[in-house]
Amino acid sequence: MSATATAGSLTAALARIAEEREGAICALARMIATDTSFPPGEGYARFADLIELELAPLGFSFRRVVVPRALWSGTTGQAGGERVNLIAARPAGRPVCSLYFHVDTVPSGPGWTHPPLALTRNAGRLYGRGSADMKGAIAAALLALRAVKKSMTPLAYDPQLLFCTDEEGGLYPGIRHLAEQGSIAGHLLSCNGRAAPRIWAGCFGSFDLLIRAYGTGGHSGESTESRNAVELSVPLLERLLQLKRTVETRTSAMPPRGKQPLTARLTIAAAHGGDKGSAVPPCFEILVNRRYAPEEDFNGARREIETAVEDEATRSGLAVRNVLLGHLAPVSNPQGPHWPRWQAALARGFGWPADAFRTWGATSSSDMGWVQRTGTREILLGGLGRPDNNVHAADEFTTIEDLEALACSILLYLAHDFAPELLPET
Repeated sequence: MSATATAGSLTAALARIAEEREGAICALARMIATDTSFPPGEGYARFADLIELELAPLGFSFRRVVVPRALWSGTTGQAGGERVNLIAARPAGRPVCSLYFHVDTVPSGPGWTHPPLALTRNAGRLYGRGSADMKGAIAAALLALRAVKKSMTPLAYDPQLLFCTDEEGGLYPGIRHLAEQGSIAGHLLSCNGRAAPRIWAGCFGSFDLLIRAYGTGGHSGESTESRNAVELSVPLLERLLQLKRTVETRTSAMPPRGKQPLTARLTIAAAHGGDKGSAVPPCFEILVNRRYAPEEDFNGARREIETAVEDEATRSGLAVRNVLLGHLAPVSNPQGPHWPRWQAALARGFGWPADAFRTWGATSSSDMGWVQRTGTREILLGGLGRPDNNVHAADEFTTIEDLEALACSILLYLAHDFAPELLPET
């Protein structure tokens, strides 16, 4: 095929993106209306039902993989419902590209001016929980695949779509289970990143540790035998703040986005004890989040916190119990032979100049670290995240422009006629 004919076929395929846009926005509305918030994560099976209805007309077949309860249930009672992961495939003998999406969202939370579980369209913005993180990315992939079918675009890769559970702080993310079961075919493209000209350098690991400190309850006006767990935990909080200052002096060699080096982090993310003024609180809970660099060791980082807690608890006469609520392993050096072509697709899809791309990592975390631990080192990254679109906050949104740009990028990357000289398989 001549270069002119190739350019013409891709132009026709990309034109279909705009034609199919409204259908993708309607699909996004249905996805947002299906509550998959974690905790508790009870909507995964319903979401899988919805995705099967969206993809069946495109010729996909489906397999559901349920994560065993013993791997994710934990001890806090936060999680509930089956952990249904959906694999959608359409094998045709080509190399496979697995596209990853997590289907869970954080809870809606307060402060919304738009209904969080209904799509609101306003001035080019699409509001709703998960619109940017990351149901909007699923809608973009659906848009790309519909345009491929309507334009009959030849593909370089057979797409395999992975719809996974419990990325948002889950104890055992679905993609970890799929990776450990050998269910990821070909190379991996994660759509859980930013809409930015970025070459991913990796990210930190993260874990949540719940510390429960126990005293003895009683009537606040009468009991002389009670031991106030909140008051006794004040020195424990001070010890954690002291450890925080030590932890946050540690830097990583991973390249940052700006001039400041990436540093380890320790955050006291939540603290709670007691219910009413007339009762002495018998228990005080402290939730600690620890971000650790690829150069650090998870067991060492956890042990450091637990040792500080146990030492201070002994001095204060507290009984303590530590519970690991969630853990995402760090990602290091995810680049590989498919990166140049994906970068070229992003540049064209979003309209970024080739020289705008920069390599940088982040102290944010990803469940892709578990994929790397099974031997898949290269992970492509793209997505809809921008600093101002309120991911994990009230009035989360993406834009129609970004939705179309990501769809164009995915279509180009899958297409046979796009940048054939960058296809590592040939």
